[in-house]
Amino acid sequence: MHVSIIDYGMGNLRSVQKAFEKSGCTAGIVTSAQAVDDARALVLPGVGAFRKCFENLDRLGLISSIVSSIRSGKPFLGICLGLQILFSDSEEFGSCPGLDVIKGRVVRFPAEQRDSGGRLLKIPHMGWNVLSVRKQAPHLSGIEAGAHFYFVHSYYVAPDDPAVIATTTGYGAEFVSSIWKDNIFACQFHPEKSQAVGLQLLKNFTSFADRA
Repeated sequence: MHVSIIDYGMGNLRSVQKAFEKSGCTAGIVTSAQAVDDARALVLPGVGAFRKCFENLDRLGLISSIVSSIRSGKPFLGICLGLQILFSDSEEFGSCPGLDVIKGRVVRFPAEQRDSGGRLLKIPHMGWNVLSVRKQAPHLSGIEAGAHFYFVHSYYVAPDDPAVIATTTGYGAEFVSSIWKDNIFACQFHPEKSQAVGLQLLKNFTSFADRA
């Protein structure tokens, strides 16, 4: 199985590529709309600002190919910013449109976010945290309850339709940490930085894509 990782100038592509290779599949980095169109399965990673992500995708002429690939049923994995950009818009640095593949918004953690003991939590949310499974996506197969994944983010997604929520995670309050809808699985955490459980998720994605 071969997956194509979209390069739009944001994110550590090599770490994602190496993680896929370690999980047992081949992975290449693509930069053109034609390569996105031709790909069998797509991965959109990323870190940084939502607006810059959208602007880079637009400047490179990738938006139409990404959206049409998703709507055609092509297996798609979004990681961190690659999850957020699927949504209708983000409040980061003022309202900014997203790809509008998933209806909903990207919102910021409250500045006064506190844990159950009343202690002020740091923003960004950074480090290891636990997933609570709401919907058993095939991408989570073989991952035990209570598994820890690695997060780095100040914003999180708020989908209009709760049926797309695959997992939530607690950080003061529960937030959506991954979604699953048809051919789309996208996560706020970084599987490429999450050791064995992250590699299992990437392996599950390639198995899912291979059956599609």
